[in-house]
Amino acid sequence: MTIPRTDAQGAPAVAELGEWQRALRAQFPIITAHPELAYLDSAATAQKPQAVLDAVHAYLTTTNANAGRGTYPWANRTTELVERARDRVKRFLDDPAPERSTVHFTSGTTEGLRTVARDWLPGLLADGDEIVVPVADHEANIAPWLETRQHLARQGVHIRVRPMPYQRASGDYDHVALAELAGPRTRFVAVSHVHHVYGGDMNIHRIRRAVGPDTVICLDAAQSVGHLPVSVADPDVDFLVFSGHKAMALPGTGAVWARQARGPGFTPGGWSGTPNTVGIASLAAALDWLDAAGTDRIERWTVALAARFTEGLRHLDAYEILGCQSSLAAGSSVQRRQGIVTFRHHGIDSGDLGFILFSHGFMIRSDQHCQGSAGERTGSVRVSLHVHNTAEEVDRLLTVLATLG
Repeated sequence: MTIPRTDAQGAPAVAELGEWQRALRAQFPIITAHPELAYLDSAATAQKPQAVLDAVHAYLTTTNANAGRGTYPWANRTTELVERARDRVKRFLDDPAPERSTVHFTSGTTEGLRTVARDWLPGLLADGDEIVVPVADHEANIAPWLETRQHLARQGVHIRVRPMPYQRASGDYDHVALAELAGPRTRFVAVSHVHHVYGGDMNIHRIRRAVGPDTVICLDAAQSVGHLPVSVADPDVDFLVFSGHKAMALPGTGAVWARQARGPGFTPGGWSGTPNTVGIASLAAALDWLDAAGTDRIERWTVALAARFTEGLRHLDAYEILGCQSSLAAGSSVQRRQGIVTFRHHGIDSGDLGFILFSHGFMIRSDQHCQGSAGERTGSVRVSLHVHNTAEEVDRLLTVLATLG
């Protein structure tokens, strides 16, 4: 079967950015060492450029010590590294008031969201208050808030959890319904920046208008930081949480950025143990690399490849693409998909399809993608793209998928 190549939206970006992309692809040792393989699982974890690997090696061979616990040079340099990394996160997020905000390092998005839920949210809520939870998003942005409700209930404080309303056709948040849902007891709203299954930008700028000026908004940016420009100057969110390993840093590191403008001050509870100093060093290096590469160009590249892929896949009758159907055509005026495309084969189990695709050299994710109770209950295959991926890899994947129709 001939795969249509009418990707009018993606072709100009691929042509314009081709030389830039080839130079960046060459900086990923694991990618260049395996030209026969196509890594298409960057939404799960991102590969690391040489600059990050070099920073890790340099730290471990010249500076490695505990932070905030010694007075000798290695310990002092490590402490300074951690503090500089906090400032680096703020600059990367275009923080408009860095003197007021704080950055707390965690093991990743899940721990970061749980830290907000466990150590901060109970101090905001009183009996009868309401919170809004995105029940079709990632479980990491659902479970912590439900745990807070249980924790408060044991103390005799009863809050109401309201499910975030969604637009059925697009998978986006229903901002009109949210405005009708929100009331004077709505104190907190959890949202995601980019949906980890449908790949859509969730239009977070509309959330503030829907809930008003006083409600706290916590943003799960696991699928946006490192993949596209992210600024806390706008939209007006109170917390932004992300994982380092999805932003080209080492696993086991992430951050909670807190605006410190609404509600009680955010201070993680409990004794602060040894931080993941090497992970923090890798995160600072990754943010440097991403800024130099240009997250705006990374977004243009991955969106163009996603458009190329959906344009080909939508013409294969054996497949169902999940998410907003109006955004599938490459020339669509509502194309808002980032570099994530999730789909099913009508006759092949998603797990089996994952094994088949790996036999052809494609590494993808195939399961339910940790989606919440209101999300997809049937498994699917997710292709998630990054700057090291190529148009040739997308075309080769489409050719293989066409043979399975």
